[in-house]
Amino acid sequence: MAGQITELLLQWKAGDRHTLDRLMPLVEAELKRLAHHYMVGERAGHPLQTTALVNEAYLRLVNSSRVQWRDRAHFFGVSAQLMRRVLVDTARASHKLKRGGQAIVVSLDEARDQAGQQNIDLVLLDHALHKLAEFDERKCRVVELRFFAGLTIEETAEALGVSAITVMRDWDLARTWLLRELAGE
Repeated sequence: MAGQITELLLQWKAGDRHTLDRLMPLVEAELKRLAHHYMVGERAGHPLQTTALVNEAYLRLVNSSRVQWRDRAHFFGVSAQLMRRVLVDTARASHKLKRGGQAIVVSLDEARDQAGQQNIDLVLLDHALHKLAEFDERKCRVVELRFFAGLTIEETAEALGVSAITVMRDWDLARTWLLRELAGE
C-alpha cells in the first residue's frame, strides 16, 4: 500500500487533482490516528475533535500546491505539520478570546514513556520549536514527527532519510533543549 500511496502522490504532484479521490481512502485511517494522537493531550472541551482536525488538515493539504510530494513518509510528515498548525492557530484564537485564559496543555514527553510529565502550553511549544529550527532544522523536524505525528524512531528516520540512531540522538537533545527553553518561559 505504501507504494500505491507514493504513486498517487506523484500523480497529484504532476497535477492530476482526481487522484485525491483515490488517495484519501488509503490515508484516512492514518490521518485519524495522527489526529487522535494530537487530541489525546488536549483539554476536555477543546473546540476541535479528531475528525474536525483531520478535516482542517485535509483542507490545507488540498490547497497546498507548493508541496513537492516525495513519498508516503513525506506526506504524513507534512500532514503532521499541518495538524500542528491547526492546533496552534486554534490555541492562539482561544488565547485572544480569553485574554490570557486557560492555555491548551500538552505533554512534551510521551505519556507511555515518562512518569512525572512536564505539561506545557502548545503556543509556547510552537514558539520554542521555531527557535530550535533557527539553529537545527532537523532536530525540530524530529520533534514534529515524533511528538506531533506520533511516528516511531524508525518511521522518523525513514521520513528524514537518516539512521535510527541519529533520530534517537536528535530526539534526546531536542527534548532536553525544549525543556530548558520552556522552563525559561
